[in-house]
This record gives sequence, C-alpha cells and structure tokens, in this order.
Amino acid sequence: MLDAHQHFWTVSRGDYGWMSPDQVALYRDFGPDDLWPQMQAAGIARTVLVQAAATEAETDFLLDIAARTDFVAGVVGWLDMRADDFPARLDHYIGRPKWVGLRPMLQDHDPAEIADPRFRRALAEVARRGVPFDILTFPRHLPAMVDALHATPGLHAILDHISKPDMTRPIAPDWAAGIEALAAVPGLHCKISGLVTEAGADWTPARIRPFVELVARAFGPGRLVFGSDWPVCTIAATYAQVVALTRDLLAEIHGPDEMHAIMQTNGQRFYRLPRG
Repeated sequence: MLDAHQHFWTVSRGDYGWMSPDQVALYRDFGPDDLWPQMQAAGIARTVLVQAAATEAETDFLLDIAARTDFVAGVVGWLDMRADDFPARLDHYIGRPKWVGLRPMLQDHDPAEIADPRFRRALAEVARRGVPFDILTFPRHLPAMVDALHATPGLHAILDHISKPDMTRPIAPDWAAGIEALAAVPGLHCKISGLVTEAGADWTPARIRPFVELVARAFGPGRLVFGSDWPVCTIAATYAQVVALTRDLLAEIHGPDEMHAIMQTNGQRFYRLPRG
C-alpha cells in the first residue's frame, strides 16, 4: 500500500513557522527510522513525502532524504508562486529525481490571494507542465479555489485533508457545498487524510464517518487517495490507528477492488510514481 501524505522534519532547521515548543507531540525531529517500523506493521510499502515549510531549502532537505530512503517514492515540494522567477524555479525542480509535485501553503493566506494575478499565472504554468498540485486549504478558501480551478482547465490537482473541516461539530453547509463544487471539477482528486486532527482528542469513528461518507460519495473511489498525515496525526492517534480508521470507514462504502485503488493505485497514478 501507498501512504500518499507524510512528513519529516528537523526542528533545528528553523523554517517551520507553524511549529512551537508548546506542541509537545510534534516539536521534535521525525525521520525515516521513526516511520519505517510503523509502516511495516501497517502493511504500507511506500510513501509520498510532503513539504511542511514554506521554503525551497526544506524542499531540498526532503529531496536529500528521499535520495537515500527507498520507501519514499516521491516528494511534494514548495515554491513561491508569486515570485517573478517561478517558471524557472518550477522547471528546476521538475528535473530533480523524486520531485513529484508542488504544494503552496494556501491555508496560511487570505482566500483573496487565490485570485491574485501572480498566483493565477503561476497556476497556469503548473497546469501547462502537467505538474501534480496539492491544495492545502481550510473551508473558507474553497469558493476562491473553485473559481481558480475553473479558470485553470487541465490542472492536475488533489485536495489535501478534505480541506480540514471542523469535525467536532456537525457538517457545515459551506464545507459540504465546497466539497461538492470541487468534486464537480473534472479530474480533481481528494486525499482521505488529516482526519483525526480535526475531530478532537476524543475522536471516534462515528464522529468522522459522516465526513468521509460525504467525500466518498462526491469524488467516487477513482479519485480518492489515502494519506496518513504522519506525524501530525500523532497529536490524536497512532499511525496504526489512522490506517485502520481509514480502511474501516472506506470499506463500509467500497469493495476490495475499490479499496485497493484508494489505498495504492490512485495515489500511484496521480503522482505518476513507478510501480513498486
């Protein structure tokens, strides 16, 4: 199986602006040796390593890890999409081994910035090159993101963490409408990831189930991709719990062949990974 969304970091690198010492579970180094035994126990063979800092230096750091870590099948990196030299920087990374996609941290920005002409021009360059694009947003960003997607036909994109709805409360109509609108965009995929961290420390499968059901109905099994969001998920659950939760909830909806696609081949196809 493929875990299409996990992170590594070294705190002393100093560019993780979202991280602070009071986040006890996360404020330490996480690397391949921490994850590999948990992957083996859960039946996961490969991962996609995703950026966690808004710097090219961190992308280079992740590519260095990937080069010496067999189970990392690809890296989703970061670039400044409003920089004048964005096309040149994009071409630079397209040529790097194991670089498989791009993720700007849109959740940290005002939704209005998604309409910024510089961002839209950069998004068009991403689409023109066929680069996989990870969409990291909160629900408030969804209307602007839907507009951007319609203005950028052919963008090869995937929504991370089902856009981080607040799962401690009933489904919000605005989030549900945003998911339906995104799912109507041809080819757009969605990661079933980041669930437990949005559902509270006392999360239960019953609390998360309605959100997974809505996303599964909207996107269908051909466009869903599993990701653990490790080690961020350790705020609320172990790696084994996250894998089991995802499999159990989706298996209530989908059969074995569809589950194989969600847990492996959809992500492999989306990121154009070699078979492993």
